Amino acid sequence: MKKTLRSIFFIGLICILGVSTVMAGNIEKDFWGFTSDGMPVYLYTLINDNGVFIQVTDYGATLVSLYVPDREGNLDDVVLGFDSVADYEKPDPQNPHFGATIGRYGNRIAKGQFILEGRTYSLAQNNYPNHLHGGVKGIEKQLFKGVAMNTPDGPAVRFKYMSHDGEEGYPGNLSISVTYTLTDENEVKISYLATTDKTTIVNLTNHSYFNLSGEGLGDILDHNLMIVADNYTPVDDTLIPLGKISPVAGTPLDFVTPHKIGERISAFSEPPFKGYDHNFVLNNQTGELALAARVEDEKSGRIMEVYTTEPGIQFYTGNWVDTYGKEGKYYGQYSGFCLETQHYPDSPNHSNFPSTTLKPGEIYQTLTIYKFLVK
Repeated sequence: MKKTLRSIFFIGLICILGVSTVMAGNIEKDFWGFTSDGMPVYLYTLINDNGVFIQVTDYGATLVSLYVPDREGNLDDVVLGFDSVADYEKPDPQNPHFGATIGRYGNRIAKGQFILEGRTYSLAQNNYPNHLHGGVKGIEKQLFKGVAMNTPDGPAVRFKYMSHDGEEGYPGNLSISVTYTLTDENEVKISYLATTDKTTIVNLTNHSYFNLSGEGLGDILDHNLMIVADNYTPVDDTLIPLGKISPVAGTPLDFVTPHKIGERISAFSEPPFKGYDHNFVLNNQTGELALAARVEDEKSGRIMEVYTTEPGIQFYTGNWVDTYGKEGKYYGQYSGFCLETQHYPDSPNHSNFPSTTLKPGEIYQTLTIYKFLVK
């Protein structure tokens, strides 16, 4: 659905005078429905001074919509998703984690097991034979508590959730905070914070699927991608890292200089891949905020830059997507791409990977920014 910047003013005015509640400044809060167990769910709309806006929900601290301009100033929603809570409650593959906050552990853990302080922990093998994205009911299927606020950077919503000791097999009561902020530089900032009362592991990320042409408007194979990574983590046939760090040079994984996503994707046409689904070892390993990736859509002129404090980024091309999304649009294979900032898959089982262990008294804190420009 295309919208001009001018039309956003009228849409916002109608919402304010109608069913929306103005929380503060450029923030609106709407009742969005009930979960299957009868809990109310809310949708927050953050609007910046440029008329760019995002919508996020307390169900799974999920990014639902993201409207940014093309070179003509027309707004399109550039993330895949759904129109209702019920659709977000559906399991994969009907809902392949669209826009969700993923945890406690994003990506895979081999055979659903890890050892921590001499004790073996067993998790659900929900991506057999491995554990994936926090389990059968990871935090993306939990109801967070949202608080809207104006910040020096722009309108924001902070979502909080307590993941109790033993939830999905993970140790410790983990207090999780996820904050979405929309800046006037057309940046979506996602900051994560967590603390625990028992030694545990944590690896939080966002699983948005982007299509810079607009969600439901074709595939992403002609998007140009650059990833600031000279290395990646090779995997076995169940997508578990072998423990090695290998160079991308001379492989179809070399995005150090920009390439069209579809240019070499046929190299991964067979299962378990059917496209890109790889963890890249970012060149920046300092924990400071740095550029990780850049994507350009020549048709619309939209550019997305990804900045993160994380050491890795998972590039996924929606290889198995086969579902219906917003306004009944069909989403198929390659309808969107993911750039999930993260620690590496299966890190608890590889001592040479950056640690994902969190101990009492420590603070887990990461930041990822998706910045949008036009050309």
